[in-house]
Amino acid sequence: MFSRIVGTGSYLPERVVTNDELARTVDTSDEWVRTRTGIRSRHVAAEGQLASDLALPASQRALQSAGLRPADIDLIIVATTTPDIIFPSTACILQSKLGIAGCPAFDVQAVCSGFVYALTIADLFIRSGQAKHVLVVGTEVYSRILDWSDRSTCVLFGDGAGAVILAASEKPGILATKLHADGSHKEMLCVPGSVNGGKVWGSPFVRMDGGAVFKFAVRVFEEGAREVLEAAGLKVADLDWFIPHQANIRIMEATAKKLGLPKEKLIATVHHHGNTSAASIPLALDEAVKDGRILPGQTLLLEGVGGGFTWGAVLLRW
Repeated sequence: MFSRIVGTGSYLPERVVTNDELARTVDTSDEWVRTRTGIRSRHVAAEGQLASDLALPASQRALQSAGLRPADIDLIIVATTTPDIIFPSTACILQSKLGIAGCPAFDVQAVCSGFVYALTIADLFIRSGQAKHVLVVGTEVYSRILDWSDRSTCVLFGDGAGAVILAASEKPGILATKLHADGSHKEMLCVPGSVNGGKVWGSPFVRMDGGAVFKFAVRVFEEGAREVLEAAGLKVADLDWFIPHQANIRIMEATAKKLGLPKEKLIATVHHHGNTSAASIPLALDEAVKDGRILPGQTLLLEGVGGGFTWGAVLLRW
């Protein structure tokens, strides 16, 4: 038994914040942000709009794309760094909003690698016969954890959600997966805060060592790509599309160059939604499916690198 993606969906909040708008409140400029990251704008959730609120329309669109009803889903996995509340899980909240009950539902926290982690877990559930249709969602409201006076972080992130339906199939879809983590790099990218006794301990905002993250990401992106290709018995030349976590266009292009992959095979959407963490890969995937770039029979490489540090890759046939 194999698993295949049979439906995709996405959702971006209505409000769009451009670099020029940010430049009115923080010491930056459109040119500064664009040349360093490739980002031109990002979407920001409305007041009170939570991760499950973004996940719901993305999930509904993925279900419609797959020709399924919510009742057909027998597992929900939500990858998020910004859950609605401490508990219950955002997956359980989403399950309720979809109007279903009974199937397992849980969150995965691997930051920007979250969707790759969640997709890998879903694949294992299907291969073991424990699920037939799995809803996998990446959803983030990073605007809640940004210091909007810190230009080194606030210009990078955005809010959004992407979803896929993974289904059991006799035809191979997901060909190979590889996951990794190294907690010794935990300070490189983190939100070093917690709630204790009703008060915030530490900082509730994103902190990042940009230079260190860049070097680490490019190295493990290349290593992860080669590892998962080797596991599937394929080569870089066999790839039709590379869909990495949409963090920074320079990281993405540097990785493609190290792999010897033409830029034309890189799917980049970071310019209009910024770094949406666990949501970025399914957002890019859905966009490329909807605009016709991704076609049946093509081979796709999905990769994520995130705070933890976590990283992973999924190789699949469309």
